[in-house]
Amino acid sequence: MKRWLKISLKIISVVVVLIILTWLAGAFYISRNKKEVLASILSQLNKNLNGKITATSMEPTLLKSFPGVSVSLNGVLLRDSLWNQHKHDLLKAQDIDVSLNVLSLIVGNINIKQIAINNASIYIYTDSTGYSNTSIFKSKPKTEKTSSSKSSALEVKKIDFNQVSLILDNKKRFKLFNFNIDQIQGRMEYPDSGWTGKIKLMTKVNSFAFNTRKGSFLKDKTLDGTLNAHYSRDMHAVILSPEILNIGGHPFKIGAKIGLDKSAFAISIAVDNILFRDVALLLSPNISSKLLKFGIEKPIDIQGNIIDDGSGKYGDPLIKVGITVRDNVVSIPSGKLTACNFDGSFTNRDTVGGIIGDENSSIKFHRLTAKYFNAPLKIDTFSVNNLSRPIATGLVTSQFPLSNLNNSLGTNDFEFKNGTANLRLYCKADIDNFRFTKPVVSGKVQIADADILYIPRRLHLVKSALNINFNQNDLSIQNGHFQLGKSELNVSCSIANFANLYYTAPEKILVNLKMSSPQLYLKEFLPFLGPRTAKKKSGGNKQVVSKELSNVLELSKMNIRLTVNKAIYDNFLAKNLDADISLRGGGIFFNKISVAHAGGQLSLNGSIMQEAASNSFKINSKISHVSVKDFFYSFDNFGQNTITNKNLKGYLSSLVNISGRISHTGKILPRSINGKVVFNLNNAALVNFDPMIRVGKFAFANRNLSNVEIKNLDGTLNIHGDKVEINPMLVNSSALNFNVKGTYALGNGTNVEMDIPLRNPKGDENLTRSEKREARMRGIVLHLKAVDDEKGGIKIRWNKDHE
Repeated sequence: MKRWLKISLKIISVVVVLIILTWLAGAFYISRNKKEVLASILSQLNKNLNGKITATSMEPTLLKSFPGVSVSLNGVLLRDSLWNQHKHDLLKAQDIDVSLNVLSLIVGNINIKQIAINNASIYIYTDSTGYSNTSIFKSKPKTEKTSSSKSSALEVKKIDFNQVSLILDNKKRFKLFNFNIDQIQGRMEYPDSGWTGKIKLMTKVNSFAFNTRKGSFLKDKTLDGTLNAHYSRDMHAVILSPEILNIGGHPFKIGAKIGLDKSAFAISIAVDNILFRDVALLLSPNISSKLLKFGIEKPIDIQGNIIDDGSGKYGDPLIKVGITVRDNVVSIPSGKLTACNFDGSFTNRDTVGGIIGDENSSIKFHRLTAKYFNAPLKIDTFSVNNLSRPIATGLVTSQFPLSNLNNSLGTNDFEFKNGTANLRLYCKADIDNFRFTKPVVSGKVQIADADILYIPRRLHLVKSALNINFNQNDLSIQNGHFQLGKSELNVSCSIANFANLYYTAPEKILVNLKMSSPQLYLKEFLPFLGPRTAKKKSGGNKQVVSKELSNVLELSKMNIRLTVNKAIYDNFLAKNLDADISLRGGGIFFNKISVAHAGGQLSLNGSIMQEAASNSFKINSKISHVSVKDFFYSFDNFGQNTITNKNLKGYLSSLVNISGRISHTGKILPRSINGKVVFNLNNAALVNFDPMIRVGKFAFANRNLSNVEIKNLDGTLNIHGDKVEINPMLVNSSALNFNVKGTYALGNGTNVEMDIPLRNPKGDENLTRSEKREARMRGIVLHLKAVDDEKGGIKIRWNKDHE
């Protein structure tokens, strides 16, 4: 063996022997002087206390810290002077392991190297007046020299916590931090500026409440990681360098500055590639319950700061959060934003120098681009301010083909084939339960060359264009043009307070619509008479939006002022139509309609009420000097075939007050009409009217009753379904004069009495009007009755009941 190696082995052996002898000496000393050592340890621990720490006993644990020596303090208790009032022990530990420097022990000056607190509870309590049980800790005078500090201060190199409950309860500030510490390992150094340490921790968070009235952050989450800490005497603060700390299984980069004089702190947090829901569940319930109304499908990046100046002025700390979203799907209460990109921010102090809290909170979305129901949106800045009474504001722009909206609204009410939409809207709205209410909208929507099918009413509009203008709560439509089949409509309208009523009371929406047309084919508008046929698709939030829109379209009221050069309905042809029409609920109300028709004038008012099987209608009409032949032809002989347009000539003036039923295809249902008709026939003729011809065959074979001319005739008819009650009527014609009254039935029940003088009216042509009236019933008078026959027709017989 080489000489240098031998010498080295001897030196090492000597050192080892010395260490063992020193350790044995220390162990022997502790065993023989337990009380003195315990007193010395407690004295060393009490150097930094205004009060005292006590222990019930001490046992050597010699091998735990070899080559140092260690002891276990049992029943350790630390209480402040006001413990009897609040009953909270600052420290209560089953055992605390203390590692001692052997040389310092031998020379009589105990130097504590390591402390391990095991199976303990630490309760830092501050009452409502601001008193804290931590007042037992001494504050070092600022004038104290570093050298004296170094010589007398307790400088522990290693501090461990094992199975420790740590509670910080501040009743004055409504703060509660509660941790179940599985393990904390601290490795400390003591430079002149203070101390530095590396702290490895694993703990469960029971409560992390900055405001106990609003709930806890990080509830039931586990924290683990390593932090680098530095205590600065000058700032009297602990500074945590940014390090990765796993929170609930997610790696967060966290840094902090914690002031020790007035509980001030500043915490910075950053996490990448985390799901929005996982972030929301880390926050207090008052925040997470609101955030979970929304959803973000793919992971996002978040940065934030939590700052408390320690003054307690506002209760809550200052919170600033930034979020980065790229190519994501964002769920909102009214639908989904797809292909969504934005940079978001949140702060609970939007106004610099203002209060901290919901009233001064703000959520902002910067450079937002997305698709909403397949419509691309672009918003430079969208803000939600004052979260106690949220108000949303933003400028929304979009340009897209209308076909993008197909299969996007959660309903098949609309189908868009062609056309483009271009919108630019500034919006401001209250938010109630995360839905817009009382919106204020300014801007316009331009629709061009649209092909739209409104399925519930089976209306197909082509070549459609309009400009929709929003003036805060009001809405107007200008330069609207629609084509429905061969009908063309030019449209303008105004809706006052539309934006508010859309959400709160759609039944109060009143649309004032002005329409003009060169020609209308009224049959193309018959879908308004039928019931709605739309079927809703299932689609969550889409269905909510579409249901709202469909509900508004059906419940809102509409006043229509319509002017038409030419209106056509089957055989009906009208010119210069001027109409005032209202649509309300399931009813169409004709307030006033006037039209030139059949060489005369027709005016009416009334209504059509939509019902399941067919529609009921009421009509009040005034007819002035229209061609009776054309009039009957236009209205399909009013649903009967006894007296048709082929039997009539002359001009009709009439007052009509009737009700009845009309099918969804626009046909008057036979025998459904009830009402009263007061009429005047002028220069009329009854041509080939079968009942009249029958009378001729019965009594006037030598007279021409196939063309009975009537200069003037006034009459009143009461209509009851399939029966027409003829009020007593004096008929003066070219063939005969007669009196008629009774009931004419379209089915069974005809009973018409006729008093017919045999006197030929042609013989009275030279008489004056009064003479004709007196001579009218002279001579032989036939008293006849028209009744039903056995074959379902009409027969003429003598009226035996005539008095």
